[in-house]
Amino acid sequence: MTERSAIRHDNPLPTPPFWGSKCLEQIPLRSVAPYINRTALYKFQWGFKPKGKSPEEYREWARHEVDPLFTRLLAQSDAEGILRMQAVYGYFPARAEGDELVIYSDPSGAAERCRFPFPRQSTARRLCIADFFRPVESQEMDVAAFQLVTAGQHASDYARELFEADRYQDYLYWHGLSVEAAEGLAEYVHKRIRAELGFAREDARAIPEMIKQKYRGSRYSFGYPACPNLADQDKLLELLDAGRIGVTLGDEDQLWPEDSTSAIVVHHPEAKYFGV
Repeated sequence: MTERSAIRHDNPLPTPPFWGSKCLEQIPLRSVAPYINRTALYKFQWGFKPKGKSPEEYREWARHEVDPLFTRLLAQSDAEGILRMQAVYGYFPARAEGDELVIYSDPSGAAERCRFPFPRQSTARRLCIADFFRPVESQEMDVAAFQLVTAGQHASDYARELFEADRYQDYLYWHGLSVEAAEGLAEYVHKRIRAELGFAREDARAIPEMIKQKYRGSRYSFGYPACPNLADQDKLLELLDAGRIGVTLGDEDQLWPEDSTSAIVVHHPEAKYFGV
């Protein structure tokens, strides 16, 4: 028998506002902008390194030198529709069976819809994502949330046009913004889910602190150690009816458009990132 972790299952279960999925077709980029990780954007996507500056000196320098570029690109995107932020997300009845998360067709649990298998840690706490849900033996039906976000195909096409025109610096700026905007949109939708499930009040007040996972539960993206099977995204796309926002699963089980991310959202208070 698999040695399971000691995750407790006496946490209160939230009541979702609906079962199934919802589409957010037109999300203003300016609504997403506060959730964009500017440290990742400025330092790692755009290459603006501190170069000997202290953290305080770097923040002051970035405020004068890089923030105006960020603001200008947001305004250009708004004016020209370059980044087209869209999302689908939803809530599904679920229970755990061993290392698998079972998704049901309705809250009665009469019919199984699909399963998501997850790996288990071989050391440490022997965690597995399935551990954070009520087991199949339980009389209670748990809830799993899934989300899928995209910056849109046009963002990728625009960046490619800049590259082909030898406008490499502009390409770097737009490609980096598209990548981090998609991540910011994932944070934005995750916060919406926490609000709809009734515990967003537990979030850190400052967004930069919140995006360091200072909130209840966790969002596990496919392709990372706790949720490594990219091919399982086909089930997520079907659950969320992803065609409504034009997202498909392409070669090597990668999402297309490329600036898209998917995740399972776990509400259990003990759920945090972990490796396997």
